[in-house]
Amino acid sequence: MTQPVSSSAPAAGNGFLSTPATPSAVLVVGSVALDSVETPFGKADEVLGGSGNYFSSSASHFAPVQLVGVVGDDYPMDKLEALRARGVDLAGVEKTEGSSFRWRGRYRHDLNSAETLETHLGVFSHFRPKIPAQFRQAPFVFLANIDPRLQLQVLEQVEKPRLVACDTMNFWIESRRPELVELLKHVDLVTLNDAEARQLTEQSNLVKAARWIMDKGPRHVLIKKGEHGAFMFSPDSIFFAPAYPLESVFDPTGAGDSFAGGFIGYLARTGDLGERNMRRAVVVGSAMGSFAVEKFSNTRLLEITAADIERRVQEFRQLVSFDTELGS
Repeated sequence: MTQPVSSSAPAAGNGFLSTPATPSAVLVVGSVALDSVETPFGKADEVLGGSGNYFSSSASHFAPVQLVGVVGDDYPMDKLEALRARGVDLAGVEKTEGSSFRWRGRYRHDLNSAETLETHLGVFSHFRPKIPAQFRQAPFVFLANIDPRLQLQVLEQVEKPRLVACDTMNFWIESRRPELVELLKHVDLVTLNDAEARQLTEQSNLVKAARWIMDKGPRHVLIKKGEHGAFMFSPDSIFFAPAYPLESVFDPTGAGDSFAGGFIGYLARTGDLGERNMRRAVVVGSAMGSFAVEKFSNTRLLEITAADIERRVQEFRQLVSFDTELGS
């Protein structure tokens, strides 16, 4: 069942991103945090972070988003108003007594991996997702990087979504492996990076790793390789999208969640889960991930317009376009 876009949601572009269909709602359950980040190009303290924030900032360019998370009574809720203005429904963000989830990290010149300096879970350590009644019929569900036991609890509260996607990380693969494998039986798509795919499957070859995951339940596996692009594995095909060649990368934090937001948001906008459209969604996701890293926090994602996204998607097309006729 599709739902109309909130009146505050952005309008569609006139080109690649335009569609006559009414976008469906996207439910995301994830962290709403405060990050302090240092990179070779600068630093930012106590800025908006967390998988829920990044995903929503990205997906809201394409479809109405319903965010479920938890924050402490010290969280700057006024900073979330920019998301509300983009059509993100914050009714599922619970504010409770205690300190908010905070992460402090540093990137050196290898921007593909962060060095975690501090993690304070705060109220997030007691997070038990409560899906509001008005969110339970969302056709598209993204289970961001949280304990797989909680991800399974979310699935008990939603009603027949068209697509369920989940993310995970090395910590859950190591500490909650049985629950994660159980989760795979109930989702349509998994997103993870190449190291996590190898850790989960104990396969060094990514093709074999993706097949292992699909054998557990999901029909699609998205393996992110940071600055080297992303693979989408399906039962009968493999698709690859390169990373956008940026001159400046300020903050890689949240790039993966921004990718997922673009990917799921575009599918919700078009309502088309066919192979060709899912390939387009990978490119859209890659474009959104490339925007996310251009500034600290979700700043850049809130600045861009439909025209900016359209232009970057077309630039992706130029990256991989070539003449198939060989010269003599």
